[in-house]
Amino acid sequence: MKKKLITITRAMFALLSSILLAGCTGMPQSVEPVSPFSVDKYLGTWYEIARLDHSFERGLSHVSAVYTLNDDGSIKVINRGYDTEEQQWQQADGRAVFVDDTDKAHLKVSFFGPFYSSYVVFFLEPDYSIALVSGYNTDYLWLLAREPVMDEARIDRYVAIAEQAGFATDKLLYPDQLQKM
Repeated sequence: MKKKLITITRAMFALLSSILLAGCTGMPQSVEPVSPFSVDKYLGTWYEIARLDHSFERGLSHVSAVYTLNDDGSIKVINRGYDTEEQQWQQADGRAVFVDDTDKAHLKVSFFGPFYSSYVVFFLEPDYSIALVSGYNTDYLWLLAREPVMDEARIDRYVAIAEQAGFATDKLLYPDQLQKM
């Protein structure tokens, strides 16, 4: 009886883990990943122009992400930002892989071992200079650019796209990218 209970408990844990992990690699119904997508064009440095607040970037300014290709075809992710309270740089190293096809901008990224979360590029300028990125739901949104600053009219254009996709753009944060530290 005890052996059967352990087997059932393990099966339930595996099922629950699968459900939770699958939920984190989904995407909002209101967005579609960019396709066709070229990972080679997407690699390099991106600057965070705006984001919805979340705990793992709270209080950070001068936020950037650098994407490089690993030998195994996965993508190395280095997220960096300046913690204004601690007055020091913070860095998180991660790994991203495609959820489906490599020409579809739906990836999953991990900074914590086997736990992945969605990274969905749902808008991308043809020259790969601006990107709107979602997480697995509309609580996660980033406006990224190849340059650290963007004029207000251009920001407004991309914010309108995100708002139309169902994001709470009135809650966007605009991290400082210019002030010297």
